[in-house]
Amino acid sequence: MSISTPGGGPERRPNVVSTGKKPAAGRPAAGAKTGSGGAKPGSTGAKTGSTGAKPGAGKPTGTRPGAGGKGRKPIAPVKVSQGRSWGPIALFVAVGVLAVAIIGYGAWATFQGAKPWEDRADAIDGIVNYREKDKDLVSGGNHKTGPLTYTVLPPVAGPHNAAWQNCMGDVYPAQIANEHAVHSLEHGTVWITYRPDLPADQVTKLADKVRGKEKLMLSPFEGLDKPISLQAWGYQLKVDNADDGRIDEFIKTLRVNASIEGPTALCSQGITATGTTPRDDAQQMPQG
Repeated sequence: MSISTPGGGPERRPNVVSTGKKPAAGRPAAGAKTGSGGAKPGSTGAKTGSTGAKPGAGKPTGTRPGAGGKGRKPIAPVKVSQGRSWGPIALFVAVGVLAVAIIGYGAWATFQGAKPWEDRADAIDGIVNYREKDKDLVSGGNHKTGPLTYTVLPPVAGPHNAAWQNCMGDVYPAQIANEHAVHSLEHGTVWITYRPDLPADQVTKLADKVRGKEKLMLSPFEGLDKPISLQAWGYQLKVDNADDGRIDEFIKTLRVNASIEGPTALCSQGITATGTTPRDDAQQMPQG
């Protein structure tokens, strides 16, 4: 028995009703042919072979999120040149220069300190070396009594009293006897003298350099041609004020070194009285 279709037309195939569900991966869609003209399972409809596309084309290629899903290469960030930072470089250079200066000064000071003290003394600007000018004057060991006459004032060497002036950093408020002071020079003392009218602040600065330091003493002296005069055995230096750096250099170089009796010569147990007349009996009575 034949079944007629409405309209008397030719026989039609039944329509395929879609269920709304997608076929599982790798399975052909409902009604799709799997022959030579159909797409292979898992493909997106593109043919393989002549186009060179590999199976699985169209699947995610591992692109990072936000790359558009099209597999584009990430764009490298552009580096902005900030220029050279000069601050640390300048600091490094400054430290290097300072280190070189310190090392250089240390080497220079070591070299200077290695020189004989006589050479260092002669290098002091303005110093007078009586050891070269008058060798008889600096022979030493010539003890005499009573007042003595000196050709160099304040005296730097020559005959002197058998008793020395105390030179344990003593600061004398009045003039002292030359005869005792010269004996202290023979023991390695630096004797600093100054005009009686030297300003008080200048006297204080000199006293601070002397007070309490062995083989140093300070006293005023009438008739100086310069405000301040320094004496060591055979050496003299005259300066205009107590801030002169040569004072410290004179003390550093000649104290003890200028002694002709050795570093153990005493400065204690000497005359402590002031006055310009020598005390042959070593009495400690001050005189005006």
